[in-house]
Amino acid sequence: MRIIPAIDIIEGKCVRLSQGDYDTKKIYNENPLEVAKEFEDHGIQYLHLVDLDGAKSKQIVNYKTLEQLASKTSLQIDFGGGIKSQNDIDIAFESGAKQITGGSIAVQEPNLFTQWIDIYGSEKIILGADCKNRKIATHGWLESSELDVIDFIRDYKQKGISYVICTDIAKDGMLEGTSNELYKEILAGTEVKLIASGGVSGIEDLFLLKELGCEGAILGKAIYEGRIKLKELRELIS
Repeated sequence: MRIIPAIDIIEGKCVRLSQGDYDTKKIYNENPLEVAKEFEDHGIQYLHLVDLDGAKSKQIVNYKTLEQLASKTSLQIDFGGGIKSQNDIDIAFESGAKQITGGSIAVQEPNLFTQWIDIYGSEKIILGADCKNRKIATHGWLESSELDVIDFIRDYKQKGISYVICTDIAKDGMLEGTSNELYKEILAGTEVKLIASGGVSGIEDLFLLKELGCEGAILGKAIYEGRIKLKELRELIS
């Protein structure tokens, strides 16, 4: 299972939210590159980079941060937040993203998102299936839809998607454990490469996600709050 630390960006700074609430913003580092280099120094190979300003707006915002991290580290970066047009996806890939994650765009403009799967391939495009009470949420989780998360993923699996990042918003940033029952259901019903996100509270959560069969696990606050040491992750990876 791939271990994928997250860096969430607001105004160029490394932050974390709780349950996607922008009012809970906590700044952990003014310089995301310092954080990314520390990950790299501990054997981390992957990074989940989220443009939270972009997620709220109508376009990608913090692409300069992506460019900096991609050019000054060897981390393989998947990038999400604010990718709502062809111009946005062009900027993301040109700035060094190895993969992009589309959530809101997959809900609002499914034809365009499906085109991206066809053009760039299922190794480059990740479906963002973030949900609350099983309903898909969009626009930085500020808006909800009536789409059931399992149906949503299953539909895009038929359209060629391979990778899915699923965050249970109720769990995100709460350090209370992950939505294992939901992940079991997704893995049993869709046969996607599932990347679990949200709620990791300690190293034991990662072992549980690995046992479930998740392809990857994203973690953020557990690292920043010292619940998981980077040394522990190095040992898990090796």
